[in-house]
Amino acid sequence: CCVDVDMFLVALSFAYFAKTLSGSYMKSTITQLERRFDIPSYLIGVIDGSFEIGNLLVMAFVSYFGAKLHRPKIIAMGCVLMSIGTFIIALPHFIIGRYEFETSVRWVVNSTNNPSPCPAGSPADRTPDGKLPQVPAAGCEGESNLSMWIYVFLGNVLRGIGETPVQPLGISYIDDFATEENAALYVGCVQTISVVGPVFGYLLGSLCAKIYVDVGFVKMETISITPADSRWVGAWWLGYLIAGVITLLSAIPFWFLPRSLPISGPRAPEKCTQEQTSFIKDSPLLKHKYPADEHTSFIEMAKDFIPTVRTLLAHPVFLIYLCVTIIQLNSLIGMVTYKPKYIEQHFRQSASNANFLMGMINIPAVALGMFSGGLLMKRLKLNIMGAAKFAFGTSLIGYILSLFFFAMSCENAKVAGVTLSYDSMDEISYDKHSVFTACNSGCACSSSDWDPVCGENGITYVSPCLAGCTTSAGSGKNTVFSNCSCVGVAGNFTASTGQCPQKDDCNRIFPYFLALSVITSFIISLGGTPGYMLLIRCIKPQLKSLALGVHALATRTLAGIPAPIYFGAIIDTTCLKWGQKRCGGVGACRIYNTTAYRIAYLGLTLGLRTISFIVFIPGFILLSRQVRQEERSALHGALTNGGTELEALRKEEFVICNSDQPQQTSDNSMDRQTRL
Repeated sequence: CCVDVDMFLVALSFAYFAKTLSGSYMKSTITQLERRFDIPSYLIGVIDGSFEIGNLLVMAFVSYFGAKLHRPKIIAMGCVLMSIGTFIIALPHFIIGRYEFETSVRWVVNSTNNPSPCPAGSPADRTPDGKLPQVPAAGCEGESNLSMWIYVFLGNVLRGIGETPVQPLGISYIDDFATEENAALYVGCVQTISVVGPVFGYLLGSLCAKIYVDVGFVKMETISITPADSRWVGAWWLGYLIAGVITLLSAIPFWFLPRSLPISGPRAPEKCTQEQTSFIKDSPLLKHKYPADEHTSFIEMAKDFIPTVRTLLAHPVFLIYLCVTIIQLNSLIGMVTYKPKYIEQHFRQSASNANFLMGMINIPAVALGMFSGGLLMKRLKLNIMGAAKFAFGTSLIGYILSLFFFAMSCENAKVAGVTLSYDSMDEISYDKHSVFTACNSGCACSSSDWDPVCGENGITYVSPCLAGCTTSAGSGKNTVFSNCSCVGVAGNFTASTGQCPQKDDCNRIFPYFLALSVITSFIISLGGTPGYMLLIRCIKPQLKSLALGVHALATRTLAGIPAPIYFGAIIDTTCLKWGQKRCGGVGACRIYNTTAYRIAYLGLTLGLRTISFIVFIPGFILLSRQVRQEERSALHGALTNGGTELEALRKEEFVICNSDQPQQTSDNSMDRQTRL
């Protein structure tokens, strides 16, 4: 008796917070997972899309049958499944061996006799492709053929299955039992919380990315890389354990919520008089929701499923809306998935910094935009056409501003043999260069190793061996290489571990990039809530839950699954230097062609948005026709009912005029005047 829609709103908001926190944490760990499992970006796209595969398996059935069953308890079961899936994602860390990053020199701690970075040898010792004959690493013969990333894939599938009922059943529950003027505001609140969750998800990703993956099991002084190194892997597993616990806690309130709530406000039947209820025969008030207490058999619901879906898909405005959102979500999902990686590679930020900036600067702007959009829709009292115009306008302005990202470019890192030729160190080029030259010909170096060192001349070399360094001093991060023949002509120049720092030009551009990113995110997200309410209001109320489910199913199938995969595959084509797995084979990318990366990433994002605007035009025309037709139908119905009543009054007037009873005439005249 003391439960109302506000309590459900709090519980649903917490569930949204939990699911979006774990989802955003997954996106914040894509580079960590790439390096830990030595996989390319397109496989990371497959893992990221596996969440949508889980949704695909059960979405339509949960949305349809769940709307007729106990919705809060179904949401609770989904939250439990999400938490189990999140724990499974972290499982590989506890069953896989310690992380061993590739390096060409093994430094001995507290030793004055470090091995030479330049082992004696000649080009004749190498294979035709420039690699040294490989000796299988210890333990490779016993390594399972089943890659550990499969566990991450399966755990994410289970997360997707568990998340399925939260959105369609939760939103429809609120829209059923909230007052009409508050429904848009409540949806805006839930959508805002769903954007606040990623703030904490990315901040958690930033924190875990600073911690070494095997913290507590290795001595940190023996680790020769820093969080800014492309081989660094943070404690990715720790965040999944935290997210799993939070998701499990979010399931608890739903077990105690009722199947239905008393309707308050203008929608309540007691607010309408008997005369109003009998006069408005087709009032949406009476058909607004599925009766929560109506026990329909499962077979009857199943028989009605296919015709209901056919009716929904025959709606032209809904189909156009579906196409537009699918195309726009392809752009949005691909952009968001690889944005931290874009910041890392293009502006040479660490994974921790990229996640921190996403969580503290970009995501709050989106949250503010979503909430402001819901508030503006309530204040301006936008109808369905007003919501469509508002959503289109904000998206178009954001699109125009996004074009300026093309001008914000950074010069690629100067890496000898990759972006620079050993013969010409002044100009960056992306032609095929050789890492072998006269200055390192006396060393038996491997071209597949990635152990970068920074020379005194400001050039990064793939490894100390390929820099021609013959001696080294110190240990770990403090190792200094000397007598590097490729660094200087005199042969006595030194090099230090890690890539050379970026120039000041890129540091000056980066704040402008962040500012424009915040502005565009805010403007685009302003149209989020009006666009979502457009989906709910453009179809019949009886089809609302199914429409939300079909919309989520279609967008996840045609956007959530393929977008990260083809975005990742295109990004892989811009890789300049691939890493090598411990047991042989191509690993994760170590350095990209930043110019090609920028054009591919931004071009694909904005190209998809351009297509969505073209598709929106016929949808806008159909929607305006539908609104005009509904207005004409309502007017025609009102005139028809009014004409029938007027004809009855005229007949009564004729009877009254021919009546011989003056008192009865007076009474009937007063009643007639009241009815008129």
